[in-house]
Amino acid sequence: MSDLPRKAVTRTAKLAALPLGFAGRATWGLGKRIGGRSAELVAREVQQRTADQLFKVLGELKGGAMKLGQALSVFESALPEEVAGPYRAALTKLQEAAPPMPSGTVHAVLAERLGEDWRELFLTFDDKPSAAASIGQVHRAVWHDGRDVAVKVQYPGAGEALLSDLTQLSRFARLLGPLVPGMDIKPLITELRDRVSEELDYEQEAWSQRAHAEEFADDPDVVVPEVVHQSAQVLVTEWMDGVPLADVIADGTAGQRDRAGQLLARFLFSGPARTGLLHADPHPGNFRLLPPDPEADASGQEDDEGAGAAQWRLGVLDFGTVDRLPGGLPQTIGDALRLTLGGDADAVYEMLRAEGFVKDSIDLEPDAVLDYLLPIIEPAEVEEFTFSRSWMRHQAARIADPRSPAHQLGKQLNLPPSYLLIHRVTLSTIGVLCQLGATVRLRDELESWLPGFLPPEDAADAEDAEDAADAEDAADAADAEDAADAEDMEAVEDVEAAVEDATEDAAEHLPPAPRSAETVDAG
Repeated sequence: MSDLPRKAVTRTAKLAALPLGFAGRATWGLGKRIGGRSAELVAREVQQRTADQLFKVLGELKGGAMKLGQALSVFESALPEEVAGPYRAALTKLQEAAPPMPSGTVHAVLAERLGEDWRELFLTFDDKPSAAASIGQVHRAVWHDGRDVAVKVQYPGAGEALLSDLTQLSRFARLLGPLVPGMDIKPLITELRDRVSEELDYEQEAWSQRAHAEEFADDPDVVVPEVVHQSAQVLVTEWMDGVPLADVIADGTAGQRDRAGQLLARFLFSGPARTGLLHADPHPGNFRLLPPDPEADASGQEDDEGAGAAQWRLGVLDFGTVDRLPGGLPQTIGDALRLTLGGDADAVYEMLRAEGFVKDSIDLEPDAVLDYLLPIIEPAEVEEFTFSRSWMRHQAARIADPRSPAHQLGKQLNLPPSYLLIHRVTLSTIGVLCQLGATVRLRDELESWLPGFLPPEDAADAEDAEDAADAEDAADAADAEDAADAEDMEAVEDVEAAVEDATEDAAEHLPPAPRSAETVDAG
């Protein structure tokens, strides 16, 4: 499939075939078991066939179908290993690649949005896309000023296809549930559908990316490409090389994995505090691990290959979906985490009820709520935590098992709409950290960036220390300026003294001044 299938009947037919395929494979599996093959072997074959069909269709259709596939891809860590294997390769394909749009279609979009003379804007333009995503694909080019750039071109009809796909997918969301145990797929699809207009708005995306690029311009750890040009269906940004996070997940060294995980957590929590925006599409295709800056100090922690792992940086792409958080992440989250870690069940319960996580019509045992939350926030309890697929699977199984108290309690909790996107982004980021198998000092990031996580007195001390540090920096700067002024004054005085000495010396060696005519006559 080389172009975006836009006819609703074609897309609907492809999507409608998915649940029929699931049912057919289940029947096929039952027949195999009756024939004497082991249940485990048959289950693996069924999962493999399901993965092949599901992600082949999602990848071909792009649009909302592929967007859902990308959203699900970060949760594969929650699947049992014998089930996750067949899905992993198929899911990864959706993070970086999809069937490309024909070059003729690309040229038509560029001519319509940039003008018939669009080629004059570029020194070179590669017709072969370097990456394809849910609503557009990226081409590498050289801008007319010599900069390497990425040109993102939106698929014609992407908006219509996106809405149609997500509407159709929501109708059999229940059948997709087993893909991610413990997660309700329908709210995820609804939330993706609600943000269609943002995904399609390249002007808004350019604004969000510029805000991040400006804030992180001098950051030693996070790199955001500058926006070069933007129009309705075309977005041109500076090109970013680097190792795709999917490759780090597959083949990265321990040092690279840990560094990528630490910076991913840092970006998640620092972004809202620094920009008032939350990057809301954290799948591996949107991140790169960049080698150390050649101009930076090469000293630092050594990774498995001898390179300074502590100097690697995180490159961030695609700001099409963001959550606007003018005051940063809600302080309620930090307060709830702090109180939960402190074991204050009653305070946690009252806070969750006040924020709408527990509806007025429901009564729960505060201690049971605390027992439900503590395992989930284990990474924040220790100085450093190693995220892993086994930990993720344990959490998913605990919540998904209908016989477990956690499952029963979880069904009674409510997620207020204002927290929905934050919740999904946090879960997705944790999913990526588990794919990386990264050891992360999560608590450091929470203490630095999450309002309310530190006890009020500690937060005040930290703020005082920061103010003191700022004052010291200001004082040092003032001292440096005074020193420079003093040095300048001394230099001026030296010059004045030298001029005065030279003048006196010259006066001693000058011949006597001739007498004026008036003086001669008088004589």
